[in-house]
Amino acid sequence: MPVVCLQGRLHLYEGHDPLLVVQPVLLMGRLGAGVIVLTNAAGGINERFAPGTLMVIADHLNLTGHSPLIGPNDDQIGARFPDMVGAWDPALGAALHQAAEHESVRLDEGVYAGLTGPAYETPAEVRMLRTLGADAVGMSTVLEAIAARWVGLRVCGVSLVTNAGAGITGEPLTHEEVLAAASEAGPRLALVLRRFVSQLDTRH
Repeated sequence: MPVVCLQGRLHLYEGHDPLLVVQPVLLMGRLGAGVIVLTNAAGGINERFAPGTLMVIADHLNLTGHSPLIGPNDDQIGARFPDMVGAWDPALGAALHQAAEHESVRLDEGVYAGLTGPAYETPAEVRMLRTLGADAVGMSTVLEAIAARWVGLRVCGVSLVTNAGAGITGEPLTHEEVLAAASEAGPRLALVLRRFVSQLDTRH
């Protein structure tokens, strides 16, 4: 199975234009990819999701205030108004769960909220996000998902919940705990993704 991978990504909070943030996704499409798997580190909004939780993304909230599609549209690449119903492909999500079951890895499922960062959310913002239906929050992914759907890629993804959202535990948030949780959960996610990719050709 031919695969193209990125190590890291571009973020809005680094000062990049939204269209630059999604260029890697567009390149993947031009290289012939049909499916894209987006991964991220996220803060837990759902109090059931302890640090280390792996969450299949069922849907997203784009709260960045940006879209990679603003400006003139290239109709040869994608529609002016792409439909985002089912943007997070249910069949691919089910396949991720199946792969996790084969590897005895627990996967939860929920809604990812994308903000710009780089400041972590305030306790009031976490309460707002919970009210809006978010289960996890991060500083990436939503623009890439929009661009992927624009060019016709099938999209799925997994969030690694690295820490509880602000105000849930009463403890301050640090980048070090994010890195520690990622280090612990990375091997579990790798098992799932290897199994998922190895079975992709049987579902097309």
